[in-house]
Formats: sequence, C-alpha cells, structure tokens
Amino acid sequence: MHDAIERMLVKYQAKSVDDTVRALREILQEIALLGLWRARFFEHGAFYGGTALRILHGIDRFSEDLDFSLLQPNPEFSLERYSKSLEEELRAFGFNLRVERINKAVESAVQSAFLKANTRNELLVIETDARLVRDVPPGQLLKIKIEVDTDPPPGFATTTRYLLQPIPFAVRCYTLPSLFAGKMHALLFRKWSNRVKGRDWYDLVWFAAHHPQLNLRHLEARMRQTGHWIGDLPLTRREFEALLAVAIDQLNIEQARQDVAPFVKDPQMIAIWSRDFFRDVAARIVIVEEGDSE
Repeated sequence: MHDAIERMLVKYQAKSVDDTVRALREILQEIALLGLWRARFFEHGAFYGGTALRILHGIDRFSEDLDFSLLQPNPEFSLERYSKSLEEELRAFGFNLRVERINKAVESAVQSAFLKANTRNELLVIETDARLVRDVPPGQLLKIKIEVDTDPPPGFATTTRYLLQPIPFAVRCYTLPSLFAGKMHALLFRKWSNRVKGRDWYDLVWFAAHHPQLNLRHLEARMRQTGHWIGDLPLTRREFEALLAVAIDQLNIEQARQDVAPFVKDPQMIAIWSRDFFRDVAARIVIVEEGDSE
C-alpha cells in the first residue's frame, strides 16, 4: 500500500466492511480531485455539492458523487478530456479504476461519468483484513459518479481550498453561501424518484448550525434556469421563506430519516427531526448577496 494512502486511512478507524468501503470511497474521491488539479480542471470549473461539504468543510455525513460546475457556460466542454488524467492519478497510488462516460437518453447540459472498480480488488489494495473482504460479493462494483454542469446559472462565487493529502494541492470550489444556495434549490425543487432526499434536509441543518449565510442571488438564478421563478421581479427573502415553509409542511419526516440514515454514524443526529424543528432551523438562515467568482 502506498504510504500516502496508509496515512489517509488512519483517520477513519474503520471496524466493519461498510466503514472500510466508505473510507476507500472518500480516499478515491480525494485522489480524483488531485488528478483534476494536475490536469488544470480548476482553471475552468469549481467543486460543489454534498461531497464538497464533506471533503472541504467536514460535514459529518458521507457523500457519494463528485459534482462540478464550469465557471462560465461552455457547450464545447468535454469531460472525456480528463479521463486519462483521472485513471493515471489513481494508478499512481495503486488503484485500478476506469472512467466510463454516461450516455443520457435525454440531452442535458450536465455531463456525467462513472469511476468504476471491483470493490474487492480495491479493498485488497488498502490491505483490508481478509475476513472483511470475504463479506463483499466477488462482482460488486465500487462506483463514484462525476457530473459537470456545462451551463451553470450565474450569481455564484468561488474560492480556493487546500487539501494536504495524499499530497498538498488546491481545489477551486463554491463559497459556502453559494453552496447553500445550490443545496436549497435541490431541497425545494429536486424530484428524486418521487421520494424525499433526506440528505438535503440534513445539510440544511448543518448550514444553519455552522454557516447560515445563503446567497439569494444565486438561488434566484438557479430557479430561473429551471423555470421555478419567472418575471422581472427579484426573489425576496419573504418569498423564499414561503417556499421553504411549504416544503416543511409537505415533508415526509420518516422517509427523510430513512434516506439519510445510511450516511450518518449517529442516529441521534436525526432523531429530533420534526416540522417544528425544521421551522426553527429555517428561521436561522441569513440572506446575503455575493459577487462573481474570484
């Protein structure tokens, strides 16, 4: 096992096969970010979404996908240009993952690909106890989805964060108020197989507790792009609060808990959830406006 990977594993103290697979997934995510940095992707795009919260800001829930946004709309962008860099970076640390593009049936500005590998094989790379590895089906795939929005709505701001492992490198990402705006757009309008995505509600609580500033201008831009806000008048705090109040009233609390439970270690974190709880959380949001990317 590569020395850098051994150092990265220490913080996880994994005791089960599920813990170990989660640790492996996060290590692979960070190596993928390193590969994109070496390939100069962050001159053109920024990291955002739940995994950005996890890796760059320490939110205490696991996340599966790597989500990115270009800094400016570019219909000529090709995610495939970065496939070789990603695969080479992962191989340099002993892993054998391949990049597979997702061909969508419906045309979209979001380009997608999967990093794929045999779960058992990659667990052996990090020298997982053989007794744990036997619990993983031989053909089980480890998949990390990568998505890049090639037509991002305006109004977001970016900053640079630094990771020190597996080596020091820089990641361009949305600022926290712009990340919060994207999260609120997902919470209010995302349709996910007719089910509530409890991870969005978990992240709302985290933002309210740690970074309650929300970039309303970017939220409005996202809503205009998806047709959820039309006309000449800007989105106001009062109108945003009304939308969130409706979402809280309609929330299936138990379904939200079930969705997020596999991604959190302490079930007490979601035991308190109720409509009154989320109304209190919503009242803590602070509206701000941000300028363009740095």
